[in-house]
Amino acid sequence: MGLTPNREVFITCAVTGAGDTTGRSDKVPVTPQQIAESSIAAAKAGAAIAHIHVRDPDTGKGARDPALYREVVERIRDSGVDMVLNLTAGMGGDLVLGSTESPFPVNAEGTDMVGAAERLVHIAELRPEICTLDCGTMNFGEGDYVMTNTPAMLKEMGRQIQALGVRPEIEVFDTGHLLLAKWLKAQGVIDDPVMIQLCMGIPWGAPDDLGTFKAIVDSVPDDWTFSAFSIGRNQLPFAALAMLAGGNIRVGLEDNIWLDKGVLATNEDLVARAATVVQTLGGCLLTPAEVRQKLKLEKRW
Repeated sequence: MGLTPNREVFITCAVTGAGDTTGRSDKVPVTPQQIAESSIAAAKAGAAIAHIHVRDPDTGKGARDPALYREVVERIRDSGVDMVLNLTAGMGGDLVLGSTESPFPVNAEGTDMVGAAERLVHIAELRPEICTLDCGTMNFGEGDYVMTNTPAMLKEMGRQIQALGVRPEIEVFDTGHLLLAKWLKAQGVIDDPVMIQLCMGIPWGAPDDLGTFKAIVDSVPDDWTFSAFSIGRNQLPFAALAMLAGGNIRVGLEDNIWLDKGVLATNEDLVARAATVVQTLGGCLLTPAEVRQKLKLEKRW
């Protein structure tokens, strides 16, 4: 991997996620109003793309209620602040086995497994420019939770996303996921330009060491657009690393709640810090309009 920095960078802000971060930081937005306001603040700080999950307003847990997504999108639209919307389609592939001795029946409280169309119902209703496609199955945590995305499921989701005219952002958590993304492209269910997100440092996926990152980046086709991030304390260093490797940047409270040691971050804090990295390294930030042109996105909202 040569030193071929990306000089024209877009920042994605992963606004809230679905993980158990709300108990560790009161800065993590939970309600649709909070998520929309945090997205708007991130856009004003320099983020061109807002990657959005929703949460149950009462419990703070990740949710996939289309009404919650609609409220977030409408609040952003009504604000008049421009941003590219990237709604998650990762919910609905959650499998929690019963126990190590009796995996079946599955844990009903933690399991949420639904079909492709139901996983995409909010995408079909709201038609964001981008939605995510988690490109593989992976263990999470130290228990019995499995993020479940079979090749057949991904191919069907890709076909439906394509028919909706939405750009999928392929989420790559490990080296084999990139091979699966290439297979989906060969199957004709992903259109050019291909957009991928390299999700590094998430146990038990690809570690965020330089060797592994280089191996994955070197395997990304030259005509694909990639972003990359790591989690926790390595999120902001990865902003520089992603840019230097020729990619784009993702930051946000989904992946990291800290700005400095002992200092809780807001989304706009993390975006502003990433923007400083870009400018210090001699790059410029792409606007939402420039990202739409680069990735051939259509704004419908």
